[in-house]
Amino acid sequence: MENNTSLQQQLLEAGVHFGHLKKKWNPKMLPYIFAEKKGIHIIDLNKTVDHLQEASAAMKQIAKSGKKIMFVATKKQAKEIVSECAKKVNMPYATERWLGGMLTNFNTVRKSVKKMQSIEKMLADGSAESLTKKERLTLTRDKEKMEKVLGGIAQLGRLPAALFLVDIGCEHIALAEAKRLGITTFGMVDTNSDPNKVDFPIPANDDATKSIAIITNYIIAAIAEGLAERQASKDDDESDDSNNENETRARRLEAEAQAEAGRGGRRGGNNAPAGGPAGGPPKRRTPSSGNRRPAGGGGGR
Repeated sequence: MENNTSLQQQLLEAGVHFGHLKKKWNPKMLPYIFAEKKGIHIIDLNKTVDHLQEASAAMKQIAKSGKKIMFVATKKQAKEIVSECAKKVNMPYATERWLGGMLTNFNTVRKSVKKMQSIEKMLADGSAESLTKKERLTLTRDKEKMEKVLGGIAQLGRLPAALFLVDIGCEHIALAEAKRLGITTFGMVDTNSDPNKVDFPIPANDDATKSIAIITNYIIAAIAEGLAERQASKDDDESDDSNNENETRARRLEAEAQAEAGRGGRRGGNNAPAGGPAGGPPKRRTPSSGNRRPAGGGGGR
C-alpha cells in the first residue's frame, strides 16, 4: 500500500490528475473523474494507479515473452520523452508522424526501411563515392527524411504485439490500424477521450510533459523488468542444457568404459586356457615336445 501511496503522490506532483475543461469532456470518462474544480475535470488518481499497474503488468509479460511493444506519440510535448524511453528498452517507436499503413501495409513499409538501410550502407562503405556530388547530396537528404519517420521501426522485423499511445485521440489512425489487426492497445486517456477504444486505458493528463514522462517511465521500468527476467530464464536454460550435456557425456563415457572392460574380460577368458600351465594343446604343437614323446615311448619299450 505504501508503494501505491508514494506512486499516487508522484502522480499528483506531476499533474497527472488535471483533465480538460468540463465542456470538452467525454461522458464515457465519468467513472474515472473524481471531481470538477474551476470548470476543469479532476481525474481520480486511485483509478490511474490501478490501471497503470494493470497495464504495466501486461506489458511486462509481453516483453518477457520476447514480443515487441510499439510506442506512438507524435505530439510535440511527448516526442522526445517517448523516443528516449523506447530506446532504453530497444522497443520500436513512431514519434515524427504516423505513416498511413505503417501496420496494415507493413510489408511495403519494410521495403522503405530496407531502402533506407541500403542508402546508409552505401554512404558508410564509400560505394557512393563514385556518384556525383549532387547525387550524393540527394541520397543523404533522402536518408535523413526516411530516418526521421522510419528510424524508430528500423529493427522491427514483424508486426508488434502491442501499441502504447500517448493520446488516443491524436493517434486515431494508429489505433484504428491496431484494432483492425487485433493488436493489443494501451493508451493514456484524458477526460476528452473514449476509454473504451483501447484495451488498457490509463486515465491521465496526456498534455503535460511531466505527466507523460512519469507514466511512460513507469511502463518502461516494467518492460525492462520483463526483459531482465527473460534473459535470466534464458541463462538458466542454457546452464541446465550444459549440465544435461555434461551428464549425458559422462554417462556415455562410463558406458563405453564398461563395454571396453567387458570386451577385455572376454578376451582374457579366451586366452587363459592357452596361457595356463596345463595348456596341453600348444605344447603338443611344439617340435621339441614332439621329439620327446617318441624318445620317451622308445625308452619305455
